[in-house]
Amino acid sequence: MLAPVSLLYGALAAMRRLLYERRVLRAERMPVPVVVVGNVVAGGAGKTPVTQAVVHALRQRGWHPGVVSRGYGRSTSDCREVLADSNAAESGDEPLLIVRSTGVPVFVAPRRAQAARALLERHPRTDVLVCDDGLQHWALARDVELCVFNEEGIGNGWLLPAGPLRERWPRHVDAILHAGPAPEGADRAPMGVFALRRSLASHAVDASGRTTPLSSLRGVPVHAVAAIARPAAFFAMLRDQGLALEKASALPDHADFSDWHAATPPDMPLVCTEKDAAKLWHTHPEALAVPLVVDIAPAFFDRLNARLQALRQPSL
Repeated sequence: MLAPVSLLYGALAAMRRLLYERRVLRAERMPVPVVVVGNVVAGGAGKTPVTQAVVHALRQRGWHPGVVSRGYGRSTSDCREVLADSNAAESGDEPLLIVRSTGVPVFVAPRRAQAARALLERHPRTDVLVCDDGLQHWALARDVELCVFNEEGIGNGWLLPAGPLRERWPRHVDAILHAGPAPEGADRAPMGVFALRRSLASHAVDASGRTTPLSSLRGVPVHAVAAIARPAAFFAMLRDQGLALEKASALPDHADFSDWHAATPPDMPLVCTEKDAAKLWHTHPEALAVPLVVDIAPAFFDRLNARLQALRQPSL
């Protein structure tokens, strides 16, 4: 029954992309290379952890990256810099996580190009921009497209709302990172196809910065909470670490936790995702945030670096 709506959605999406390709609508190009980390499937695919991994790898190779994002779920709609002490409700939880975990400049705006301009003006040493999400945001010209897939791949292969796809697949992207089986058409990516493995760190951290080994929580009833796209995956990883979940609370993605309280005994450990911690710590500073670790083959980062070096060469 949703197939006609899905076909209409696909036609409108294809028309919009064609307008940018024919330059009827203009994409704004930045003076530095732009890497977009996105997906073609609605919902959580793990773009932000990949963005963090890309930023860390670029810094290790001598680059000075900055990150731009829409700041999905925030209460504001302006262009602003996200600082380590920013309010997650005003900056967005994912941009705040990125700036705290990487220390690089991060700007948010409804139009990524506006965020990119503001970032480069404020931080002129920035020599590469990483866009967290935005594969379908054609107004920002990009030099490298990275497409991330979770374990579900392309689902039933239908476009929204009959399926999970934001646009038709396969489509050209520079590299594909997949947690499950490689999607059909992945071999077309010129920079390659790479498996990624997501796991939890061996420790958790509270609002004061104190770390707690996860091994110390084994055999102890805990309360786990997650406001992410796929909370069941987080709960499953906690169980894989040997934790006994007495209670598991799944909230809507990007929930602000303003009216949420843990209805559990005060001595029961409260465990959350790293993304949720910035919001949850305001009312539950004792909550233990478990970082997510992304493992990608070093060859991917080497190819990305080589591609960016080639892009930078003509300007020299």
